[in-house]
Order: sequence, then structure tokens, then C-alpha cells
Amino acid sequence: MKSPTLIDCMYSLVRLCATKVEKKSHIEKELSGKRQSGGGKFHCVIFFLTFARVEGRTVREEDYAREADSRRRAGLSVPGLSGFHVYFSEKDMIVCIAEKPSVAKDIARILGADRPCSGYMEGNNYQVTWTFGHLCELKEPDDYFPNWKHWSLAALPMIPPRFGIKLIEDEGVKRQFAVIEKLYHSAELIINCGDAGQEGELIQRWVMQKAGVKCPVKRLWISSMTDEAIREGFANLKEQGQYQSLYLAGLSRAVGDWLLGMNATRLYTLKYGNNSYGRGQVLSIGRVQTPTLALIVQRQKEIDHFKPEPYWVLATVYRDTQFTATRGRFSSREEGERAFSTIEGKPFTITSVTKKKGAEQPRQLYDLTSLQVDCNRKFGFSAEMTLNTIQTLYERKLTTYPRVDTQFLSDDIYPKCPQIMNGLYQTAFAGQRLYAGLVKTLGGKPLPESRRVFDSSKVTDHHAIIPTGVPPQGLTDAERKVYDLIARRFIAAFYPDCKFATTTVLGKVDEVEFKVSGKEILDPGWRVCTDSGPSQCAASEEGQGGTARNESLLPAFTKGESGPHTPTLTEKQTVPPKHYTEASLLRAMETAGKLVEDETLRAAMKENGIGRPSSRAGIIETLFKRHYIRRKRKNIEATETGIALIDTIHEKLLTSAELTGIWEKKLRDIEANKYDAAQFVNELKRQINDIVNDVLADNSNRKIGQIENNAGKQ
Repeated sequence: MKSPTLIDCMYSLVRLCATKVEKKSHIEKELSGKRQSGGGKFHCVIFFLTFARVEGRTVREEDYAREADSRRRAGLSVPGLSGFHVYFSEKDMIVCIAEKPSVAKDIARILGADRPCSGYMEGNNYQVTWTFGHLCELKEPDDYFPNWKHWSLAALPMIPPRFGIKLIEDEGVKRQFAVIEKLYHSAELIINCGDAGQEGELIQRWVMQKAGVKCPVKRLWISSMTDEAIREGFANLKEQGQYQSLYLAGLSRAVGDWLLGMNATRLYTLKYGNNSYGRGQVLSIGRVQTPTLALIVQRQKEIDHFKPEPYWVLATVYRDTQFTATRGRFSSREEGERAFSTIEGKPFTITSVTKKKGAEQPRQLYDLTSLQVDCNRKFGFSAEMTLNTIQTLYERKLTTYPRVDTQFLSDDIYPKCPQIMNGLYQTAFAGQRLYAGLVKTLGGKPLPESRRVFDSSKVTDHHAIIPTGVPPQGLTDAERKVYDLIARRFIAAFYPDCKFATTTVLGKVDEVEFKVSGKEILDPGWRVCTDSGPSQCAASEEGQGGTARNESLLPAFTKGESGPHTPTLTEKQTVPPKHYTEASLLRAMETAGKLVEDETLRAAMKENGIGRPSSRAGIIETLFKRHYIRRKRKNIEATETGIALIDTIHEKLLTSAELTGIWEKKLRDIEANKYDAAQFVNELKRQINDIVNDVLADNSNRKIGQIENNAGKQ
């Protein structure tokens, strides 16, 4: 018997649709029978069986019913149906999943999946769906054992026999996961299009694990979301198994954070927390937040215990220029006065004049931390406010992905830069084309392709933050300020170096040597891009770049010249260290490796520091909300509660940057297949067990004082 063709199947199904529309199970049964009898390999999207032809239009069945009801109530005629339509594909359906809807939309456009559906895009044999970041999380303690729901020292340490995941408790998450799960179960192939990094891999692996994926999985691995990068990535899909170690590193990080955070927080809260007066005071402990708090507490103690000491500085004024003694400070007045008496009344002689030319390269493009630092210093924005603002700019397609820790662009971005520049040229605020002159100066020649800007080897998940070239409209004041910083930094990256000359002049009176230095800007170069604020144009429409600035420009001195001078002996006092601001705290978190003695650990922390760029703002805000720190103008101060908590923690691994260094080194080794993930988790379990035993053995009966009523309000 001749096997039925695809046309036979289509005819049979259309006939069924015309006669038994209400029994869609018959269609599925018929389709199954045709497959078993060799009717060809194809995919039938049953969803589209609910489409109908109405007056030459294709509408969904539910939309037709809604429209028909409205027409009846209005006394209008209702058009009839002219048959249902079935859509076929002779190829298997491929499901692609991205981490964000915006990324999925770009991928769908490239793949030709231009038909919008509920929770995904479809077309050209592709279904492109998305997550919203994490859809799954590790289970809560009481998901393992009911008695772990209640906080009790007797239940510690809580170490699940096997870690599991669950959906995040959110209706939107549950709806989207249901869409993904349905697509996965009918897919012949899944392409993991998650962010190219540890966290991105973990997000998608958990979703696949929760959905019970059994079909083959490929990996899209790209460093940017340009059309060229997406096409190249799909032409060179990787095997999912190549990134197993990356997933294990991300999983180990999550499990480690759970073990430490859940156990240490309950342990210290129950043992040392002041829970009187019916107030539940949680003493929150975490791998990132506790070392960060320790930095602030240490600085606070240095300030509180600081005792100013006097010192004396010997200087003299010659030809309206102040020279300072190269000897440095005098620790006693008597010593300073002896030096002063030596030079008083004697001529000042120039002994050396040196002029050295130098160049200052453009500042590197923004990553999230450097942007947060600049916004705090220039505008007083908190790290969280900057993150929220740049996230809004990203969602409005004005800037690229913000949660990045690199200041480089991948090489494939270079061809797009002229187009971005053109968009900036057209950008206007209040009718003023803010960047036109700066961009025009670069016109007429190819943009320089510097390795300081373009280096794919320095790009992992995403490249540096840059404008997209889409002209902004209707920005708030904060959005405009942040956008302006990013735009100017991008333009400046293609400008020449700032050229300057440093002049150093040495002089002498008797045997006492003096020195003064000054800098002269010879060619401002990239600095013209930063001379003006966001409310002023840095360069005119004609491309004039502003004037050079001189810093401490010195008069012309000649070696051997001599003359009278006016010496001074000034008493000063040593000053305490400065309080952390959010800007300096972010830098301290980023460069926490400087606090670690071991060079190997310091190298591991060089790229990560304490926390990740995307999490640091949240960590700082958590410390504020826990009333461990407070703001005083721009300064950050530790509260009594925060100081008491750090003083109570005797396990230095919890409070020092060393913990993060140890973790980061081992996690990188897991990612590189140089360290076993199971060994990492087992070691951590033993550490948690030791910490619990040590704290429980403390019989001091110490309690951390009540939270200050005004904490966090300044």
C-alpha cells in the first residue's frame, strides 16, 4: 500500500476541521495515525487550529467570539466563518531561549520568527522564548524538612542531603515557565541563548532541569548582541556539554551562598540577637555583605580612635611661586625652627629646571562599577539609583546592557561605531545638538581601532556600556546625566591622547632643598569631551573643541638664577582617614584583593573583588536596610549594631576579603576543570559545621544591642 503523502494528511485534517471542529482530539488522533503509517515527518501547531477566516481576514477563534458578541449587542450583523486553517512544517521545531525578552526579540528577528505568541515568538521553524533572569531558585529550608521552617539552634547546621530547585513564587514567573515547559516538551532541539557567563548558564540549566528536558541542547555563545554576532553564533553553535564546568561553578556558588547565608544568619541571630520587646532582630550574615560591612566598620574604628598629631611644614615663596622643602614634615617645632633659621635672610637659588612631555590616554569605557563611582562623585547618586537609571536607559534601547564588569568592546562592534556616532550627532536636548561638534571633529577619517577599546579576549558575558545610537527623547534629569556620561566617554575613546608637559623646578637655600611642580596642557585631546557638563555643549557645531587648561602653570625659571624669598613654617595636624562614600566603597569592593596577603588569592579577586558588579548596589542597600550602616551626607558610617556584629564574629573567614578570594579561586578552578565541585561543597559543609560548633560553644551570653531608632535616616 502506498504511504500517504503530506498532501493526503493535510486534506484529511482540513476535512476534519470543516466537519468536526468541536472535536480537536480527532485531529490529533488522525495526525498520530498518519505519522505511524509513514505520512512524513512534520509538525502541526494545534494552537493555530483556533484560527478562522472571517470576511477575508484570519482571526483567532476567541477574538471572533468577542467581536461577534459586541456586534450582536450593537444590533449589527455577525459575519460567518469560512473554515479553519492548519499550519504545517516539514521540519522539526527548534526552541531558542534567551535570558530577557529584549534579547529574545533580537534573536527572533534574525531567525525570522516574526509571529508573536503568548510568551514566545514563532516562525521559520523556530520558537523563541525567554526567562526574566532567574525563574528558579534553590529550595527553602522547610522544603527539605518541615522542622527547618522554625528557627532553632538545635536544627543547625542545616545541610540538605541533596539540593533541589523550585520556581520562584511569582505568578508571572509561573505563567512564563508553563509556556517554556510546553515548548520544551514538543521541541526536537533546544538552543540555550542565555548570557555567555556563569550566571547565564545557571539560569537556563535550572529551567531545563525543572522542565525535564530530554531532547538535544545546543549552546549559543556570543559576546555581543549585534546582528553579525548573532548570525555567526548560530552558524557555530556549541555542544551544551562544553559548558558543564561553567554550570557546575555557578551551581557551587549558589549552593555555597545558601549554606553560609542560611546557617550563619540563623546561628548569629539566635545566639547573639536581641529579640526582646517582641522585636525580631535578624543578624544577617553573607559571603559578600559581611566582608563589606567589615570594611566599613574597620574604617569607622580608625576614624573614631584617631588622635591628631602636630607636624610642621617648611616652605618659601620665590617669584610668587611656593616651593616646599623636599625633606618633608618636621615632627617638632624646634626642628622646624632650626631649619627656618638656617634659610632666613639668605638668597634662594634655582638649581634645576626639567621639562618632560607626556601623554594621557582617554579613559576606558564604562563598566557598571566605574559608572556608579562617577555618578556618586559627580551627582551624589547612590549605587542603586545609578543601576536603576542605567537599567531604564537600556530597556529604552538607548544604551547597551548595564550589568557588566568589562571596559572593553568585542571586535565585531567596531563596524557599528560610525552608525552610533551618527546617532549621537543627531542627538539634541532642548533643541541643542549636544555632541555634534565633538562627533564632527572625528569625521572624514576612519575611527581608530585601539586595543584599549576593542579586545574580544577581555569580553565575556557582555561588552562595556556604550550608547546604541538611538536618539533619546523625554529623559528625566537623572537619565540625562547618566546618558551624558556614557555618550561623552564613548566619543572620547576615539579622540587622541591629551598631551602635556610637566615642569619640575628645584631650588636651594644654604643646604635646604625645595621643590615645585606644574603641568601645562599642550593639546587637550580627549579632554575636550569632558570639559562641559550635560547642560552645555562641549564643542560648537563647527567642531571647535574648547581651550586647553593649565594646571599650576609655572613662570619661566632659569638654572642658576637667584633672589630673595619669603620662608614660612606652618603648623598642621594629621587628619583621620576619610569615611567611605558609595564611590570609594564600590572601589574598595572591586579591589578587595589589595586586602589579601596571598598573591594567588589576590589575582583571583582582581576581576571579581567582593561581590559582582550587578550585586554590589543591592549589597550596600541591604546593609542600610539592616541598619548596619547609615548615610551622613555623602559619607557612610557604621552603626553601633553593625560594629557590634563584626566584633561578635570571631570567624575571620566570615569578615575578611580572604573568604571571597578563596571562593573565587576555587570557583574559577571548577570552571577550568581543575577543581572538583563536589569537593568544594563538601569542604564548605565542614567549615559551616565548624563555625556552628564554635559559636554554640561560646558561653559569654553576649547580646548585640537594640537597633538604633534613627539608624539609616540620615
